[in-house]
Amino acid sequence: MIAELNRLVELVEERLTDDIDVTRLASGLGTTEYHLRRMFSSLAGMPLSEYIRRRRMSVAAGDLLGDEELLDVAVRYGYGSTEAFGRAFRSVHGVGPGDIRRNGGPLRTQPQLRFRLTIEGNMTMNTRIADRPAFRLIGHAARVPLIHKGVNPHIQQHIASVPVTEHSRLKELNDTEPAGLLQVSDDVDPDYEEGSELTYLHGVAVTRTTPVPEDLDAIDVPAGTWAVFRTEGEYPGALQSAWAATATDWFPSNPWRLRPGPSIVAILDRADDFRTATCELWLPVERD
Repeated sequence: MIAELNRLVELVEERLTDDIDVTRLASGLGTTEYHLRRMFSSLAGMPLSEYIRRRRMSVAAGDLLGDEELLDVAVRYGYGSTEAFGRAFRSVHGVGPGDIRRNGGPLRTQPQLRFRLTIEGNMTMNTRIADRPAFRLIGHAARVPLIHKGVNPHIQQHIASVPVTEHSRLKELNDTEPAGLLQVSDDVDPDYEEGSELTYLHGVAVTRTTPVPEDLDAIDVPAGTWAVFRTEGEYPGALQSAWAATATDWFPSNPWRLRPGPSIVAILDRADDFRTATCELWLPVERD
């Protein structure tokens, strides 16, 4: 995967003034757009779309120091007006194109990225591969913003709104793996951009033949393969560290890639104050 990401960066560099078709690039690299975007954002710390925008505006800054008309520069980088180009330019550099032409700066240049795999061996990942028939996730769903680190207050608020008695009812409905109460993230932005919205469901897994109460939301999950990562320790810190390590350590070292589908966290055991927990992180995967 590291080689594919570095080749992607090279292809982006060659096409900065073109309409970049990420789907076609991913196919040419022997992977999928979904997996490519998720791995890029996890390792680069920014969405692929943001990196492309920063690189374009970094190179465009050099063009602005010449005598070329501003509109010609804007059109070259895919903008239909100087106003749209100016907004994109200012979002990267903090100043407008006119400031650069008058003063030559200041500039916030985005260097070309280079990915390297560093083997540290400081985290043993307890992982299993599970082939599962189609099943259904049922419970209470809400749209919430994505937050990478720490407790998500929007999810906390949603869970708190579910009556305590409802937790017992959901557990009684659970009749298949993943077991127990589940934290489900679905319809997630492929770039995994912080602040983007996702569907969060607090619920359980049931077979496709299990009747679903009318007052519950449902997500149908097709048959497929899952990578299941078991974590123990501080909550949610240990879980979030394991999630990050899937991108930095596990996927680059194993013949699997992410496929579209919900990410599922099963809480197997927890302390009374929820400061520590034993969890399983279920990620939908397919052979690379």
